[in-house]
Amino acid sequence: MEYRHTQISSVFLALVLIFIALNLYAYLKIPTFHLLRLIVMVNLVIFVIMLALFYSLTVEIKNKTLTCQFGLGFIRKKIPLPTVQEVREVRNPWYAGWGIHWVPGKYWLWNVSGFRAVELVFKDGKRFRIGTDEPESLIRAIENNKTSS
Repeated sequence: MEYRHTQISSVFLALVLIFIALNLYAYLKIPTFHLLRLIVMVNLVIFVIMLALFYSLTVEIKNKTLTCQFGLGFIRKKIPLPTVQEVREVRNPWYAGWGIHWVPGKYWLWNVSGFRAVELVFKDGKRFRIGTDEPESLIRAIENNKTSS
């Protein structure tokens, strides 16, 4: 059973697009040979890169491998499902945030929106959380792919 789901971060997308629009407006209003215009242009480039890298999180399961990738796919992680001992739905605390985070002494988290997640517990005891708006489907896909031959 293959699985693929993309969750778009609408809050992040909206905020970054607002910042891009404001910076673009400022860029057009600042005189041509002004240092501030260069700073605004650098801001624009940074916001566009952030948008491309983190606007979504795609989770895919294929050939007993779970792949998580942000945005256009430059940032990705592949997890061989046979290394997973346990999988369960969890709720992330508000302070865990969005993006890529290490919660010291606990787990890594990849998340773009919301508080729902699926936690993978590996055979070596390490934990990894994947934020998702459909944890039940992801858990079912992981369990089916762990046991299928």
